[in-house]
Amino acid sequence: MTALTPHIPQLETERLILRAPSEADLDADTAFFASEAAKYVGGQMRRDEVWRVIAALLGHWSLRGYGYWSVDEKDTGKYLGRVGLWCPEGWPEPEVGWTLLNHATGKGYATEAGFAARSYAYDVLGWDTAISLIDPENHASIAVAKRLGAQFEYNYEHPKYGTSEIWRHPAPADLVNGGMEAYA
Repeated sequence: MTALTPHIPQLETERLILRAPSEADLDADTAFFASEAAKYVGGQMRRDEVWRVIAALLGHWSLRGYGYWSVDEKDTGKYLGRVGLWCPEGWPEPEVGWTLLNHATGKGYATEAGFAARSYAYDVLGWDTAISLIDPENHASIAVAKRLGAQFEYNYEHPKYGTSEIWRHPAPADLVNGGMEAYA
């Protein structure tokens, strides 16, 4: 059986390759979603539920024309997690989001891939704004949002996940001529 994959552009940064999500990510994602670290991204899930998440990521690309990329370390090919653009039905606004596996945190990967994803949203898709929806207790994710230049805007009551914070990213015009991206 041949898999049908939506067109998902590959992006590269200095250290990373952002590529289409794949069933090959399932083992690593299953281990992550079995860990306590999953509490900030929907909670722990069984392997079959994680498989459905990967399917939803691919479906988001088909329905919206953008989505999450799987992120690999360029030098080793090691899978690190996912970063990308997200706005499923009922989401407050288009989002730049990130979920890194436990072994990949604290190395600047989320920030590096976040810059690439946001640049794609602004430069290719023509977005004029973006948010990141973050659990108020997820201090590491808040630190990434700050490094990306996002600022806390307001608390949002998500119908499934409860209180979340909306972090607003700088507009494209604010990133030109010396903005954050000029130094990325």
